[in-house]
Amino acid sequence: MFDVIIVGGGAAGLSAALVLGRARREVLLCGEGAPRNVPSPHAHSFFSRDGMAPLALLQIGREQLAPYRSVTYRPQAVVAAVRDAAGFTVVLGDGTREAARRLLLATGVVDELPAIPGLAERWGISVLHCPYCHGWEVRDQPLAVLGNDALAVEQALLISQWSRDLVLCTNGPATFTEDDQHRLRRRGITIHEGHITQVDGVNGTLAHIQFTDGAPLARQALFIRAVQHQRSPLAAQLGCQLTSPFPGTELITVDGTGATTIPGVFAAGDATTMLQQVVAAAASGALAAAMLNRDVLLDDLA
Repeated sequence: MFDVIIVGGGAAGLSAALVLGRARREVLLCGEGAPRNVPSPHAHSFFSRDGMAPLALLQIGREQLAPYRSVTYRPQAVVAAVRDAAGFTVVLGDGTREAARRLLLATGVVDELPAIPGLAERWGISVLHCPYCHGWEVRDQPLAVLGNDALAVEQALLISQWSRDLVLCTNGPATFTEDDQHRLRRRGITIHEGHITQVDGVNGTLAHIQFTDGAPLARQALFIRAVQHQRSPLAAQLGCQLTSPFPGTELITVDGTGATTIPGVFAAGDATTMLQQVVAAAASGALAAAMLNRDVLLDDLA
C-alpha cells in the first residue's frame, strides 16, 4: 500500500511527488495525456524556467524524481477511485488496482471555448486566458477581450495594464452597468457590440476579428475567460464538494491545506482555483504534499 497516490502528472502533481519523495513517503504518481497548457509554445512567470516549453518543463520534473526511490511514476490515467476501510483503492487505465492511505487530486480542468470559428486553432498562441502568462509577449499591441459580464469588465481593466489599445467585444448588445461602462471609459477601453462570425490569421496568429456587420477589427491577441469543467470525474465520484465561481465552471472545494470535504482526499492545482498559473499550481502541490505528510504522521500517532 502506498502512503499517497497522486492523480495527475502536471505541475501540481510533480511538485507534490517531489515533496513527498523527499519526506520518504511511498508515493504513486499517475499521469497521462497532454497538460492543459500544451498548445502554448512557452510557460511563463516560473522563476528559473521562464519561457520553457510546457512539455520540457514536465520532463525535467519527472527526471528530478529519479533520486527518490519511494516515488513510482506510471503514465496511466486513474479511471475510478473508492474509499474503503484501509484508505482508498484506485483503478488505472490499464485495469490494475492500487491502494493508498491518502489521495491527492491534481487532475486539472478542461477549457470550453465559445463556438466561434478560429478560436480553438489559436488557443494558447494568440487566443489567451491569462495576462500574467502571456501579457508581456503582446504588450503595447492591439488587443481584445471577449465577454459580456462583470468578469469580462474586470478582465479588460486588468489587461489594460499591458496595452491601452484595447477593445472589449461583447458578441451582442452589452449588458454592463453604468458604473462598469464609466470605468472602461476611464481606461480608454472601447466596447464593440457586433456579433462575431470568426477570427482569422495564419499559423496560429490572430489578424482580425470578423463580424456579421461592419469592418473587421484588426487585433494581435484576444483574451477570453473560458468556461471550465473538471478534467477527471474522480472528485465527484468520491463525493468531494464542488464550487462554481461563475456559471458553467466547477472547482474542487479545498481548505487552506488543500484538504477537500472528504477526509483523506486532498486536491491541488488548476482543479481548485481560478489563479491558474504553472508556478501557482506547483506551489499548491507542494503545500498539499506537506499537509498530507503531516496528516499521515498524525494518523500513525493516533
